[in-house]
Amino acid sequence: MKIAVMALSGGMDSTSLLLRLLNEGYQVYCISYEYGQKHRVEVDRSALNIEYLKSKNFDVVHEIVDLQGAMSIFNSSLLNGESDVPEGHYEEEQMKSTVVPNRNAIFSSILYGYALSIAVKNNANVKIALGVHSGDHAIYPDCRPQFYNALEHAFQIGNWDSEKVSFELPYIDGDKKSILLDALKSCEALEIDFDTIFSNTNTSYNPDSEGRSSGKSGADIERILAFKAIGRVDPVEYIDSWEVVLSNAVEVEMRHKDEYYREKLTELQYIVTRQGGTERAFTGIYDKEKRDGVYRCICCDHILFTSSNKYDSGCGWPAFHSESEDAGILRIPDDSMGMLRIEVRCSKCDAHLGHVFEDGPRSFGGERYCINSASLNFEEESI
Repeated sequence: MKIAVMALSGGMDSTSLLLRLLNEGYQVYCISYEYGQKHRVEVDRSALNIEYLKSKNFDVVHEIVDLQGAMSIFNSSLLNGESDVPEGHYEEEQMKSTVVPNRNAIFSSILYGYALSIAVKNNANVKIALGVHSGDHAIYPDCRPQFYNALEHAFQIGNWDSEKVSFELPYIDGDKKSILLDALKSCEALEIDFDTIFSNTNTSYNPDSEGRSSGKSGADIERILAFKAIGRVDPVEYIDSWEVVLSNAVEVEMRHKDEYYREKLTELQYIVTRQGGTERAFTGIYDKEKRDGVYRCICCDHILFTSSNKYDSGCGWPAFHSESEDAGILRIPDDSMGMLRIEVRCSKCDAHLGHVFEDGPRSFGGERYCINSASLNFEEESI
């Protein structure tokens, strides 16, 4: 029998992880923590999902551990009696006030003791599964893989039978979108209802007295954008309508990204990629580039073209007859110059790249991607 122990916060990440483990055939032992959090409704939501899963014949062990006394001496806007939870983008500096000092180390220590107890009692190997992911890394240092590598090493040194317990971080390189897609796959395989499961979750750091999500905390914004990215309406209840919270999340994201790109890019790169501008012909640094390598989006580093896609069209801008295999470049009708053209944009960050025309090499399909050098970053192939 495969055994896993996990922290079930009641949010979308840990809930998705629970579904993944059940789909993989694990007997799952969950711990939810009461630690004086303002969004304590998450604990009730986790219990609701455990009951729903039991109604579908999935037997999940669920323990609730009370840490309120110990963690009441900590300082964080997430805890009762402290400052207000900030609103805005989840990567903004003020979101650091939502960090609870050493929280994941405390939670993981309890999980490890629980896992080791189960392992010894059953003479079995036990995985500690955690739903941390790449989107957490900027604000929460205790969600980074280096932290868990160090923590696991310390726990191994400090315990007998530690060879029976190991950490697993299946989402560590993912984001909210990929986590939701994973949950959709699990729900389909387990024959349970995705909307029911996720209506029984809470991500908001500042829900109202009725447990409705505000839609404005950094965690809310991240969740709303993830549901938008997978083309679904979030089934959780918000204070405002889905249309209102979605519009606000998109506006917050656009404002944050604009500030980010203004700092990251040169003036020309910003004008081209974020405002749809065009560099003057024959001035771009990659027009005559002939080295082997890949061309990435200057904004998000997504691979768009390779040197094998490039050819010399003589048009004055870098020309490519085709895109890289996984580029997924977006095509958008553009009549801004009094004629119909096809604009091309990065599928990852919506950066304007240039246009595509039907006067390219016939042997490669007849298209010419006319791309601004300012939208690209060339990475030479190492020998």
